[in-house]
Amino acid sequence: MKRWHFVLGIAISAGFLYLALKGMRLAAFWEALRHANYWWLLPGIAVYFVAVVVRAWRWHYLIRPLKPVPTRTMFRLVAIGYMGNNIYPARAGELLRAVLLKRHEGVPVSASLSTILVERVYDGVVMLAFVFLNLPEVARLTASSGFMGSIQNLAVGGAVAFLGALAAFLLAAMFPQKAEGVLAWGVRFVPRRFREGVLSVGLKFLSGLEALRSPREALMVFLTSLLIWLLETGKYWFVMHAFPFKVSFFTLMLMNGVVNLATTLPSAPGYVGTFDTPGIAVLMAYGVARGVAAGYTLVLHVALWLPITLLGAYYLAQEGVKPADLEAQVES
Repeated sequence: MKRWHFVLGIAISAGFLYLALKGMRLAAFWEALRHANYWWLLPGIAVYFVAVVVRAWRWHYLIRPLKPVPTRTMFRLVAIGYMGNNIYPARAGELLRAVLLKRHEGVPVSASLSTILVERVYDGVVMLAFVFLNLPEVARLTASSGFMGSIQNLAVGGAVAFLGALAAFLLAAMFPQKAEGVLAWGVRFVPRRFREGVLSVGLKFLSGLEALRSPREALMVFLTSLLIWLLETGKYWFVMHAFPFKVSFFTLMLMNGVVNLATTLPSAPGYVGTFDTPGIAVLMAYGVARGVAAGYTLVLHVALWLPITLLGAYYLAQEGVKPADLEAQVES
């Protein structure tokens, strides 16, 4: 991890936390935490793990053209990946699970990473759908909500990025020979001594897109992604019942979409600040008191972070390796 990227993430998280804490009455925040009914976390966590199972199946589905891998194996690797994302900068968990898949099943890291990028792009498209479904409500997020009304810009920028990436992946999958030709043309601009390696990695990367070569397969991945994020919104809904406020499921879909788009920004490990500040902003825009919104968002963040991190750490310990020991296996 380059130091400048880490420092940038810390700085961005600090800025977001400043916006979250600005003007907050800490007494109201602690009062919300003290009176919360934490039993509601149990069904929320259960629903979240169902979503993780669906994620494991989706990855199994994307990897299947390369090698059939049981969903049970994928579940372990997805949990380890979440753990890595939660405690290391720059979503290092994605690389970690790709390396472990190579270690177990021999699937090239570059091919695994292409399927993981497909996952992230589909996730981003669903998040944008959640935001645009509530687009008239997004206009209510003004400077008074603590997020400076920038969610509209985030949605537009995200739409360009994610839809553009999705279009590129689908075209590369449906027209593999042309994609390989474009890759071979682009490699000419790489220094000669690196060309063979770059071409090999690129071809393996393109092989990871095979699951998208038909509209039916692409639709299946989209529907699975939609189910995953509806289940995760279900966790938001259950945790809401622990606090003295009520908003609609569609509002929580909007919150889910906004906070997950915001967490694509560089941040401190665990998405500190980039998750919390926009979440508080959305709830405040719907009339939830700042202290209650902050208490709910903090508890939700911990409930999303802690269980899967502990499970991923347990599975990684069973691997008998440390993340640093896997670096030598990051090869094409």
